Amino acid sequence: MVFIIRRREAMAAGAAAAAMALARQATGQTIPKADVPAPRFEPEKGAALRILRPARFVEPDEVIFRANTAKFTKDTGIEVRVDFVGWEDLRQQAAVSANTGAGPDIILGWAEDPHVYADKVSEVSDVAEYLGKKYGGWMFLAEKYGKKAGTNNWIGMPFGGSTGPIVYRKSAVKEAGFDTVPSSHADFLKLCQGLKKINKPAGFALGNAVGDGNGFANWLIWSHGGFLVDEGGKVAINSKETVAALKYLKELYPTFVPGTMSWGDVSNNRAFAANELFLTANGVSLYFALKNDPATRAIADDTDHAPLMKGAIDKQPQSALVLNAMLFKHSKFQNAAKAYLTYMMEAEQYDAWLTGCLGYWAHPLKAYNSSKVWDSDPKLAVYREGMNNQFWTGYKGPITQAAGTVAAEYILVQMCASVASGQATPEDAAKEAERRTRRYYR
Repeated sequence: MVFIIRRREAMAAGAAAAAMALARQATGQTIPKADVPAPRFEPEKGAALRILRPARFVEPDEVIFRANTAKFTKDTGIEVRVDFVGWEDLRQQAAVSANTGAGPDIILGWAEDPHVYADKVSEVSDVAEYLGKKYGGWMFLAEKYGKKAGTNNWIGMPFGGSTGPIVYRKSAVKEAGFDTVPSSHADFLKLCQGLKKINKPAGFALGNAVGDGNGFANWLIWSHGGFLVDEGGKVAINSKETVAALKYLKELYPTFVPGTMSWGDVSNNRAFAANELFLTANGVSLYFALKNDPATRAIADDTDHAPLMKGAIDKQPQSALVLNAMLFKHSKFQNAAKAYLTYMMEAEQYDAWLTGCLGYWAHPLKAYNSSKVWDSDPKLAVYREGMNNQFWTGYKGPITQAAGTVAAEYILVQMCASVASGQATPEDAAKEAERRTRRYYR
């Protein structure tokens, strides 16, 4: 046990050191900027801020975020406390804060959260419009999650998005008879069956995982042409497309590595690094850790990425797990909070964070396409346009409190798990998901 702990500490230290070295080179000078006057947010007398955000998956995420915050305090005199909490705990704490009207001034929550608490959060259009003009405009998912549905009013401030394309071992895929990951459902099933046969299996989260569980369930439904609600917000999950997706899952699931029913967001990272898993969907964090640990560098060299399979549709059926900041109305320091949000998104701070994380939270502003991080390793290319994916929570409908609640309740994840485990037929699972979804879409 002592050896394992020390090895993990050494691994984290090595990864952080390499990332920090890259981040120090990122001064924001390569990021194109328009000459736009910054908004003046005069901090309130005695202003002090408390920020809540999810725990890191890569160490520089926290290290550089804290460093940027310390710079803000040095430059403005505004004291800022940043607390990091577990991914599954973040929404619970956001709910308490929103319902009691107390707690953090800003919460960097998940994509839909500002829409769940739309009447509790302050508008941040002045910040968003300034940043958009200066940095070439916002990417698709940033606008989708930042603006209140049907308006141009920004109620969230997207800091970036972690996407989950396919991560695979090249040698295993080749041994299974494929040169790369195929884009059709039939061929992907054959690939996974081949991996299972050579004892180098695939696996996707079917547990209540914020990123990986929702990501897999959404891909499965979207890639078969299904969707939660239609453009007008009418519940549409109980469809022939959803049933087809669940029937496909019944064939696919037996190829998975054991244990995926209880997987959280870190589970596939651990299995892949331990040579137990050879194909999954994941953010940059997995490759980041493998690449920066001498003990797993050989796995990193054999690892590559591919877009999620299109299946029955003509575009990549993927969204992003968006880190979306909310400024709560209960904050006594609205100006100070807006100044903080603006500061953290400026190139001098943001590019170092983006680069140090190896693009883990892919950028929401178009100008950051020019960040040197995206040219630092060709295997990162698939993550560069993550915030331009054309799917979102509650697709095809508007992002609302109902859409956010369905995601938070893991309704689609549990629908898929019930079929994979044999507890429900595809038809019954789709009906149950429809029933549960209708509770929120009234």
